Amino acid sequence: MSGDVSMLSSDDDKPLKPRAGPSGRNGHVAQNGHSHSRAIQSSSEDEDMPLSQAARKSEPATPRPAKRKQPSFTSSSEDDTPLASSPAKRTASAAVSMPGAIEATATRVATANGKRKGSKKKVDTDSEFDDDVVPASTAKRATNGRTRKAPPKKKVKQESDVESEDSDDKPIAKKAAAARKRNVKQESDADDSDDDKPLKKPPAKKAAKKVATKKSVKNESSSEAPKSKRSATKAKSEETDGAVKKAKKKKEEEEEEVFRWWEEQDPDGDGTQKWRTLEHNGVYFPPPYEPLPSDVKMKYNGKFVNLPPESEEVAGFYAALLETDHARDKTFNKNFFDDWQKVLKKNPPRDGTKITNFELCDFRPMYDYFETEKAKKKALTTAEKKELKAKKDALEAPYTHCFLDGRKEKVGNFRVEPPGLFRGRGDHPKKGALKYRVRPEDIIINIGDGVPTPKPNMPGKWKDVIHDNTVTWLANWTENVNGNHKYVFLAAGSSIKGQSDMQKFEKARELKNHVDRIRADYSRDLKAKVMQDRQRATAMYFIDRLALRAGNEKGEDEADTVGCCSLRCEHITLQPPDKLIFDFLGKDSIRYYNQVDVDEQVFKNIRIFKDNKEDEDDLFDRVGTASLNKHLQSYMKGLTAKVFRTYNASITFQQQLDQGTPEKGTVQEKLNAYNHANRMVAILCNHQRAVPKTHEQSMGKMREKLRGFKYERMKLRHALFAIDPKYKKNKKYSADESDLDDDAIAEQEEQLKAKEIEKVEKKFAKDNEKLAEDGKEPLKESVLKERLQEVEAEFKRLKKERGTGKHQLKRDRPTDKIEDAIEKLDEKIKVFKLQMEDREAGKEVALGTSKINYLDPRITAAWCKKHDVPIEKIFSKTLLTKFPWAMEVEDEWKF
Repeated sequence: MSGDVSMLSSDDDKPLKPRAGPSGRNGHVAQNGHSHSRAIQSSSEDEDMPLSQAARKSEPATPRPAKRKQPSFTSSSEDDTPLASSPAKRTASAAVSMPGAIEATATRVATANGKRKGSKKKVDTDSEFDDDVVPASTAKRATNGRTRKAPPKKKVKQESDVESEDSDDKPIAKKAAAARKRNVKQESDADDSDDDKPLKKPPAKKAAKKVATKKSVKNESSSEAPKSKRSATKAKSEETDGAVKKAKKKKEEEEEEVFRWWEEQDPDGDGTQKWRTLEHNGVYFPPPYEPLPSDVKMKYNGKFVNLPPESEEVAGFYAALLETDHARDKTFNKNFFDDWQKVLKKNPPRDGTKITNFELCDFRPMYDYFETEKAKKKALTTAEKKELKAKKDALEAPYTHCFLDGRKEKVGNFRVEPPGLFRGRGDHPKKGALKYRVRPEDIIINIGDGVPTPKPNMPGKWKDVIHDNTVTWLANWTENVNGNHKYVFLAAGSSIKGQSDMQKFEKARELKNHVDRIRADYSRDLKAKVMQDRQRATAMYFIDRLALRAGNEKGEDEADTVGCCSLRCEHITLQPPDKLIFDFLGKDSIRYYNQVDVDEQVFKNIRIFKDNKEDEDDLFDRVGTASLNKHLQSYMKGLTAKVFRTYNASITFQQQLDQGTPEKGTVQEKLNAYNHANRMVAILCNHQRAVPKTHEQSMGKMREKLRGFKYERMKLRHALFAIDPKYKKNKKYSADESDLDDDAIAEQEEQLKAKEIEKVEKKFAKDNEKLAEDGKEPLKESVLKERLQEVEAEFKRLKKERGTGKHQLKRDRPTDKIEDAIEKLDEKIKVFKLQMEDREAGKEVALGTSKINYLDPRITAAWCKKHDVPIEKIFSKTLLTKFPWAMEVEDEWKF
C-alpha cells in the first residue's frame, strides 16, 4: 500500500452533468417517440482521440411564422462599394472562425426564419450514403419558373473517398517498426490462410536467432549449476530457439512486399485503363436464415403466433432492435410494419392469425432469445472463440484477396450485406424499410478477360459478367430501398485506393496555384450586375470561407439535408450590421449552426437574395452545383467545390500545427497540440457529434485514477518526512495536494482496500486450482482468513497515519529513490491531466472523419518526424496501411 500502493483512480475535479439515457420497455414499443440519427464517425476515440461515436438526442421543432417580413432597404448593385479585403495570401486558409458550431447536433431543429414546406427537399453534394453508393436516378425540379436539372449520372463510380469511422481509427498502442522505416510493409488485417501467402518473400531477418543463440550459450556455460539443471536449461533454450525460428518463418510467410506504386514514373491514374489483369473469387454471401427453435415465438394480442421462416426472419430483424432508439421511432415502426405486411401476405402465419395492428405485436420472446444467445457466445472460452473464428475465416479466406496485374491485393468490402431493416442517416423517411436478401442474380461481376469466372457460395448465377478495365470495382448490385448502386472495391491499403487518395490531395495542393485568382474573381463578382454571377460569387465565398459542401437537389423520399447551393431562405438569418446566422441540417442530418461576421457586400447580397421570397424558397435560385463546378473547371482541371473543402481543411491544419506545436514540449503536449489542430478542422468542416453516452463514466474513471496518483505522491512525501523532517521545509515537498482532504483520502483507501481483498481472494482460488491440478490438498480457509487479516491490519495502520504527516513504507527505500519516485509521479500527473483536458475538449467533435478524408496524411507524417512523436500515437494500423506513400516524406515537407 502506501508508497508502493497500486495506482487506483478517483477525482478532484467537478463532475460533468450526466446525460439521461433512454428507458427500456417490455413487449412492443408504442409509436410515441422519435428516434434520432446516428452521429458521424469513427472511430473510436476513447483511448487516443477521437472519442467513440454516440447517437444524438432529438430536439423538438418550434413553429415558424408563415411569411417573412419584407426588408426595408433600397439596393443598387451599381452603387455598391468594392470589397475592403484584398485577395488572400497564397497557401493561406480562408476559413473563418465558427462561434456556435460546437453546439451542433444531429437532429431536426427549428430554423431561425420560420416555416418551410416539406415538398422541397435537398441534400449536399456528398451523398448521405457512403461514397460507394451512387444514386440510381437524378432529380429534376422546377424553381421559379425554370427547370434545374441535376448533372447526369455517371455510368459507374470509380472510387470512394469516405471511410467509415469506427474502431479502425484507434491509434495502435505500440510502435510498429515498419511505420518508421523507408521500406514500409503493408500489414494485413486478415488472418492466416493459404491466400495470405506472399507472392514474393522478403529476406529473412537474423536478429532474433542471434539473441536466442547467445542466451543458449550463456546457459550452457554456467559451471555452478548441477548437470541435470544445465541439461534442462539447454533443452529449454533449444526449444525456445526452435520456437523463435518457427515464429520467424511464419512471419516471413505472412509478410507481403508492398507494391511501391508511388515511386513509379507513370502510375495508373490517368482516368483510362486501371488494370491489365484482374482475377478474384467474387463476393461472400451471408449464410441462409436458420429458423428459431419451435418454443420461441412472437405474440399477437397476447397469443403466440406460428410464423413461417420468411416472415419470422423479418420479425426477428425488428425484435433484435427492440431496446434501441429505432424501435421508439414512429417512422421506423411504420415502414417496418408496412413492409412486413407485404411479407406476411405472401407467407401468412401457419395458425391463421391475422396480424393487422402493430400495437398488438409483442416481439419480447424473440428479443429475450437473442439476448440469451449473445450471452452464451460471450461466455465461450477463449479456445472456443478462436475455433469459431478460425472456421469463419476459413470460409471467407478465398474472398479476402484478388490478383491485380499479377499482384496480390486485399479486397475491401467483400461481404454482401445481409438482409435487415434500413436505418439510414439522420431523419431519413425510409428508415425501417426492409432490405431484401441479395442473391447472385442481382450482382454484376467485373473480372479480367480469359480468367475463370468465380462461382457464388450460394445457389444461383451472376446477373452478368463483364471485363471493364476502366473501372476499379469488382462487383456491383442495386439495393432495393433507395435504388442505389453498391460496389465492391479494393481495400484502403491497395495501390488503386492509394493512387486515388494521393491524387485527391495533390489536386488540393494544386489549388494553391490558383486560389488567389479565384478569390480575386469571386470578390469582384460579389458586385456583378448579372444576378446569376453575383449569386455564384456569394456561394463560392461561403464554400471557401466556411468549407460548406456544395449541396444538391434531392427527392421526397430522402432526408431533408442541404448544402450551400441548396440553402433556403429560412436557413440564414440576417443580424445587422454584418453578421449571418446559419442554421440547417447538413450531411447525415448533422445540424450546422454558425454565427459568422461577413464582408459588407456579402451581407447586402444575402438581403437582396431573400427579398420577396418565402422561407421555403431557394436562396440561390439561379445557381446549381453543376453550373458552379463547371465554372470552377475553367480555373483548374478537376476543380470542384469538394476540392476547396479538402484544400481549406489541410491548409488550416498545417497552419494550426505550425503555430501551436511546442518545440520543447513533452510528447503529450505535442499530441494535445495536434488534436487541437484537428479539432479546429473538424469544427470548420462541421464534423460534430453528440457527447458520447459513456463520456461521463470515462471521465469519472480518469478522475479516480488521477486521485490515485496524488494519493501515492502524498504517501511518498510523508515517507520522506518520517525519515528526515527537514524535507518539510523543502518547497518541492511541503505543499499538500489541495484536493486530497480527509474524506477523499478515506474514500481512496476504501477503494484500495476493496481492490486488495479481491486480489487476495483471486490468488487464493488460483492457488487451489493449481494444487488440485497437481493432485495436492487445497489450502485451508484459515490461510485465506490469515491473508485477509494482514490486509485489514495494513489499512488500519494507514488509517492511524491520517493527519500525522508521516508514513512508513512497506519496504525501506533510500531518500534519493523516493525523490525519484515523486518526480516520476509529478510527470505522470502532468501528462494525465493533459490527457483529461484533451478528452474533455474533444467530446463534441469527431476527429476521425477529417483525419481519414480531408487532412493530407503527409502533414502528419512530416510533423511526427520533425517533432519526434511516434506516428503510432496518431495513426492506427489501418491508417498506416492506407497511407504508406505518405510515410516517405521528409520532416520539412509542407502542404
